Amino acid sequence: MISIKLPKTLQMSIQQIIYVSSIGILLLSLSACQTPKAPSATNLAVRKPPVIGIALGGGAARGFAHIGVLKVLEANQIKPGLVVGTSAGSVIASVYATGITASELNRIAINLDEASITDWANPFSNKFGGVIKGDALQNHVNKLVNNKLIDQMEIPLGIVATDLQTGDAILFRRGDTGQAVRASSSVPGIFSPTRISNRDYVDGGLSSPIPIRFTKQMGADIVIAVNISSDPSDQSVAGTFGVLLQTTTIMGRNISLYEMPLADVIVVPKLPSMKGTDFKSRNSAILAGEEAMQEQLELLKKKIDDYYMRPKVSK
Repeated sequence: MISIKLPKTLQMSIQQIIYVSSIGILLLSLSACQTPKAPSATNLAVRKPPVIGIALGGGAARGFAHIGVLKVLEANQIKPGLVVGTSAGSVIASVYATGITASELNRIAINLDEASITDWANPFSNKFGGVIKGDALQNHVNKLVNNKLIDQMEIPLGIVATDLQTGDAILFRRGDTGQAVRASSSVPGIFSPTRISNRDYVDGGLSSPIPIRFTKQMGADIVIAVNISSDPSDQSVAGTFGVLLQTTTIMGRNISLYEMPLADVIVVPKLPSMKGTDFKSRNSAILAGEEAMQEQLELLKKKIDDYYMRPKVSK
């Protein structure tokens, strides 16, 4: 082994370096052992779950499909925070908003007697015409919701109708539930218009077939839009009422094109051969709603996950 003797001054310099280095290492060690700084309250804040709003469109008997959509959401523990309906969608929305389960809603629909919501009128007895008065529908809905007003529901509810004088879409957030549903469902030529506070209202599908913007307006973070409208090309046009319904369908489709981009998830039940008057096919419609929602379930879950990843915007 070879030994090299260093000069005395160099030995002292090296000893000083070692000493200083030792002190530095000791201080670093003590620093590392200190309790880490607690995260700020801002970092600990947890984003609230998103408000999921569901916009239920119009389509007469095809509206049974809405029930299938709600059943799939319920089965996956996804609870809408608010619900808005137009025409047939307003019927389903109103009953669901009372807080009942989708399964119970399914039972009510299956047992529905069409005659209980139909009261024939003399179309020549009033200035607006209409072969159905609408009183029966109004009373039946109020019975189903236990006479709760719109603003008394367990789930925030919106019902859309069209002001006959202005053509504007009107969102009802309070008042008689059955009366608002009647207004929302008053298809011109079939139902007599509904008079509320000195205004006449007709079918909400004429101005907002799928009430997406109203669903956002009510505070939804994520909007599920359920489109049960008929495709005009699938419909046979015969007679006066056939032409009237086809015209309404065409108008509704064109209006919907402007609102659809506002929705996060669009559910379209496959009901190509089902007419709006076909109450006998309610089971098929419910199943079609289930299948359509199931197809969009992963997208909805992704939208919910993405919501939690969004940066918070201070208000």
